[in-house]
Amino acid sequence: MKKLIALTLLTLVFISCNQKKTEQPQIEERIISLNGTITEILVELGKKDNIVGVDVTSTYPEDIKKTATDLNHTSKISIESLMSLKPTTIFAITKDINEDLKNQIANSGIKLELIDQKYTVQGTKDLVKQIATSLNITDYEHISANIQKDMENLHQFEVAPKVLFIYARGASMLMVAGDETPVNNIIQLAGGQNAITEFKGYKPLTPESLLNTNPDYILMFTSGIQSMGGVDGVLKIEGIDKTNAGKNKNIIAMDGQLLSGYGPRLGQATKELNTLFAKQQ
Repeated sequence: MKKLIALTLLTLVFISCNQKKTEQPQIEERIISLNGTITEILVELGKKDNIVGVDVTSTYPEDIKKTATDLNHTSKISIESLMSLKPTTIFAITKDINEDLKNQIANSGIKLELIDQKYTVQGTKDLVKQIATSLNITDYEHISANIQKDMENLHQFEVAPKVLFIYARGASMLMVAGDETPVNNIIQLAGGQNAITEFKGYKPLTPESLLNTNPDYILMFTSGIQSMGGVDGVLKIEGIDKTNAGKNKNIIAMDGQLLSGYGPRLGQATKELNTLFAKQQ
């Protein structure tokens, strides 16, 4: 009998020790996102409540900065501001983080996930997968499926409309987008063609380039048009009135993060731009 009682007590002690080993407290996940597209993806993956800090480009969802600290532009972020939020993981686009900050984060022991973003449909799907995998999330395929669904049944044009994208920060700062830019790619996805074909990246807008390209549409960020004082201000740009876009007042405004973010709303952005091209023909 005594042996039975002793064995029972020993068994209970063994079970208790095992429970203590297995019932380790979960560490709260605290995420900092230093890119608007990454922020959107994290929210779609159900991690909104875990985001404690974001950069200035994180503008969607619109209420994200009510629950997460706005850390400003990545070029102005200090290691102290990051560490004050006690993050467990920091996500960023590789090209946005300078070497000093990268090394400081590495030395802090905080997990840093750097991502090389590609501005294509497949690049967006790969981005979603990479972020989900890093967080051990397996339910993410629906995001890519929604992008694909939104891009179905787009209007097909007999002749692709010529589109000139102008980046504006007031009338004194006007740049046009050439090849190998995010807006160039989405113009093509939406059924248009970039009016600029002779260079890559961005260059200052000139009256000569307007005359030479003669776009059917002027595409701008909503914030850019606002900085010009509205559509009327855009139409006052020298040379605009001589283009098909200017004559027909075909000025298209879209939210910057939606148009060029290449995140979960890529399909939505493509469809909206395609619809705007079709409406104004």
